[in-house]
Amino acid sequence: MVVWFAATSVVLVAVVFRSPAIDYRTVVVGSLLPLVEVVFGGPRLLHSVVGAVAVLAAVMALTSGRRLVRRRLLGIPIGMMCHLVLDGSFTRTDSFWWPLSGTAFASGQIPEVAHLGVSLVLEVVGVAVAVWAWRWFRLDDAEVRARFVRDGRLDVPAA
Repeated sequence: MVVWFAATSVVLVAVVFRSPAIDYRTVVVGSLLPLVEVVFGGPRLLHSVVGAVAVLAAVMALTSGRRLVRRRLLGIPIGMMCHLVLDGSFTRTDSFWWPLSGTAFASGQIPEVAHLGVSLVLEVVGVAVAVWAWRWFRLDDAEVRARFVRDGRLDVPAA
C-alpha cells in the first residue's frame, strides 16, 4: 500500500492546490506516515483527524518566522489528510475521531491490513496512477526529475 498512497496523494494535492511551491516529497512522507501504526497492531493517533491536525499545529508553531521551512513541512500534514481519505479511515468513527469518540484506541488492524484484498487492488491502481502521473508531470525529462529530487517541486499542467 505504498504506491497507492504516495502517487495518489501527489496527484490529489497537485490538482487541488495547483501550487508550484509545494514540496511533494513531504506530501509523500505524510501520506505514508500512518502506515507505521501497523507495528502497534491497530489504528492510533496517525489514523485520526486529531493526529493530522496536531501535526499541522506543530508545523505552524515550530516554523514561525521561517516561511521556507514551513512551506516544505506543510506537505506532511497534507499528506496525512490524503491518507485518511484514501484508506477510508473516516468510515471508522472510533479511529478517525479518536480521542473525541472515546479514549480507547480502535480495535482491529489498520485499514490497509484489515482489508488486504482491497489494498492489493488499490496498489495496482496506484501503479497505474503513478505511471500516468510520471507522464503528466513530465518526469521523463531529466531536468524536471532532478528539480523534483532536489526541491520536491513539480510542474502542474494547466487544466
